[in-house]
Amino acid sequence: MSSGPSVDGSAQNAGLEAVERVLPVVRRVVGARVSDPHLAEDLVQETLLRIMTAWDRIEASMVEPYAIATARNVVATMWRDRDREARNRHRALDLSTPEAPEDQVVLGEEQAAICEALGRLGEQERTRLLAHEVSGQDTRSLAAEAGSSAGAVAAQLHRTRARLRVEYLLTMEPGPPPTEDCRPVLLALSGGSRRRQRDLGVGRHLLGCDFCARVAEPLLGRAEAREDELRVPVQGDADIVKARQAAREVAAKLGFAKTQTTLVATAVSEVARNIVRFAGRGEVLVETLSEPRAGVRVVARDAGPGMTNPQEALADGFSTYNGLGLGLPGARRLMDEFVLVSEPGRGTTVTMTKWLEED
Repeated sequence: MSSGPSVDGSAQNAGLEAVERVLPVVRRVVGARVSDPHLAEDLVQETLLRIMTAWDRIEASMVEPYAIATARNVVATMWRDRDREARNRHRALDLSTPEAPEDQVVLGEEQAAICEALGRLGEQERTRLLAHEVSGQDTRSLAAEAGSSAGAVAAQLHRTRARLRVEYLLTMEPGPPPTEDCRPVLLALSGGSRRRQRDLGVGRHLLGCDFCARVAEPLLGRAEAREDELRVPVQGDADIVKARQAAREVAAKLGFAKTQTTLVATAVSEVARNIVRFAGRGEVLVETLSEPRAGVRVVARDAGPGMTNPQEALADGFSTYNGLGLGLPGARRLMDEFVLVSEPGRGTTVTMTKWLEED
């Protein structure tokens, strides 16, 4: 299911011009009241979203006064909420003694796990891997013995190492994988094949499977970061800030103007907040595009409860919690392209794009 902007191009441009005009004023108002730069930027973005949602109902001469009043209200609400939290913090204080950290796995247990993992490989896989890794036999001589090519043997060794890593990690778990999809997902991660990961829907699987999310952590740590993308796991408010900073970094590196960078970062903040509020856990991927022209694409996904009526969630003013309901509608207004896919019980994926304006 997809949805484009609910306003025409000229109206959207007018809204963006209004944001550009009042952005310096909003930053001054918020900055005078909040010293933490990250918190101040959050409040600035919250103010911009309110302006973007209401600007077509405001007289042009009143946009700046409305922005100032809105910024003050946003800051005042934040301080009230923090004061209330401080007054009630003692009720949530946990005086129990923290559990002692787990002991490191002893060397003998690790060796036993490696032996068991090797035993799960096929005989030919195991023999070839040990000959290469332990005896030092090169791929050319292994290929000659097998009547194959050195390249083919190297590829087979790569697959065997990937499987060995997975089997080793699974031996450390108390029970078997919960679904038939788990092992292929873990193998795709261990082997580093992005195409295979896309075909299997690895990202969505990890969000919905606690077993694989736990087992895959060392495999994810092995992956080399791509220069053209940043991936941010989202579980709490601190991760919203990280996601926004990732979006700002990618957009700025690509050459977006400051105002456009702020709009992208604001949209990312809103979809990340939705993950925290409704799903509890998810991820935000920010990547650069070169085709059909330069731009930034953001994919925010979770494995939460999903939506029974995604179109309703895109309507201005709709809210399933006691708040403003500006998240998805506001993000859609700020980006050039916006696609929402959600299924009850299977989670939600938001894909949105901002194109770099051509000179």
